[in-house]
Amino acid sequence: MVYMNISCNIEKNKILNANAIKIIAIAAMTVDHIAWLIFPGYPCDVIPITLHVIGRLTCPIMCYFIAEGYHYTSDINKYTGRLFLFAFISHFAYIFSSERYVDPRSFIPFYSGEILDQTSVMWSLAWGLVMLRIANSEKIKQGLKTVLILLICVISFPSDWSCIAALCILAFGTNRGNFRSQMLWMLFYVAIYSVVYFFAIDRVYGLMQMAVVISIPVLRLYNGRRGKNPVANRIMKWVFYIYYPLHLFVIGIVRILIFG
Repeated sequence: MVYMNISCNIEKNKILNANAIKIIAIAAMTVDHIAWLIFPGYPCDVIPITLHVIGRLTCPIMCYFIAEGYHYTSDINKYTGRLFLFAFISHFAYIFSSERYVDPRSFIPFYSGEILDQTSVMWSLAWGLVMLRIANSEKIKQGLKTVLILLICVISFPSDWSCIAALCILAFGTNRGNFRSQMLWMLFYVAIYSVVYFFAIDRVYGLMQMAVVISIPVLRLYNGRRGKNPVANRIMKWVFYIYYPLHLFVIGIVRILIFG
């Protein structure tokens, strides 16, 4: 009886559906990207750091719901194709919104000679879904699975959040039903990203990546449901795909108007 009451209390505490959590992710992402616009570079003042910490909510939530989408989708091929389509569109929006944009040649990956941040996180998210499909495939032998997953790490490495976003999707999907393992694997992969960021880009901002821990209590509140309103569900299915590149294009335009 005691265990039953505990279980009921846990279920009652799961008050957020997928739509609500996605809105939180979108809001956090917007705050983060506006911070990059207003405070370019890596300033260590309280306001930009706080805004970027809020932004750390977004990537884990995006990864989590890509893995959930894999579980619930009725057509995995269409789902995969949709992600890659928006990864292609988002590439141009991501570069256009960044300080790296100089002219149309900036859209060409590696044109500047740099390796990191050559395209958006959507590239890593799309490949993360492929990773999960490979891991769960009964047709691919284990040795080949390992090789293919490592190859995807290389392919997705130059994107925002690097291959870490893809690996988080893999961890969330393969440990579905075990929230503790999902979160521990996520923190492990982000810790790797944090170390690389610390030594390759900026120390403070490297450490800041570990603020993804704030996404854990939010995801803990997920009740496993999409939403109550079927119309809202259909709209929310497309909101992030459209909003992500659209708001980046707007930020790019504002950047040009303000900074020239």
